[in-house]
Amino acid sequence: MSLQNYRLINIDQLDPDSPSNFNISSLSPAAAAAPVSSADVQTLAGQVRQLLRGGDAEGALLGALENAPYGGDDRAKEVHLATVVEVLQSIKQSDMSPMLTRMYQAEGGTEKLDVLMKYLYKGMSHSSQASSSSGKSISPQTTGFSQVHSRSGGEGGGSAMSVLLSWHEKLVEIAGPGSIVRVMTDRRTV
Repeated sequence: MSLQNYRLINIDQLDPDSPSNFNISSLSPAAAAAPVSSADVQTLAGQVRQLLRGGDAEGALLGALENAPYGGDDRAKEVHLATVVEVLQSIKQSDMSPMLTRMYQAEGGTEKLDVLMKYLYKGMSHSSQASSSSGKSISPQTTGFSQVHSRSGGEGGGSAMSVLLSWHEKLVEIAGPGSIVRVMTDRRTV
């Protein structure tokens, strides 16, 4: 009889279905993203703006969404976010639903709308960060409520936030709440 301490045996190494034997790199598509330089994103932004000036807002939006710089540095991602927000602000509210419906029904439409949802959330977070760090002060009102206003007296990113919220509403209406769940669980960031 052998004297073996069974408490010291790692049974996960012996089980092929164990999570410790699973290749975790297959779960992270962000690691597979090719690096993108800021210059490439600047070039793409110029092409998207040219489409926008030519009157092809849907083509500009599709071009921006199809080429999301997952492997880019922070500067490249900021430039691309500004480009996407510029495109979104240039589209009339009456054109939103038909455009999103066409994108959703096209090949790979769900993925494109998910990328758009990522940009909406990133744009909203940047708008709120910019407005909260811009030196807001709180003044008490006679109604008992406090009112937040900036020192310059303007709203700041209020118009951009309004546009992003209206796009979010239309996008959830067409793609459903599953888009929100997919965006929140995706490890790739825009």
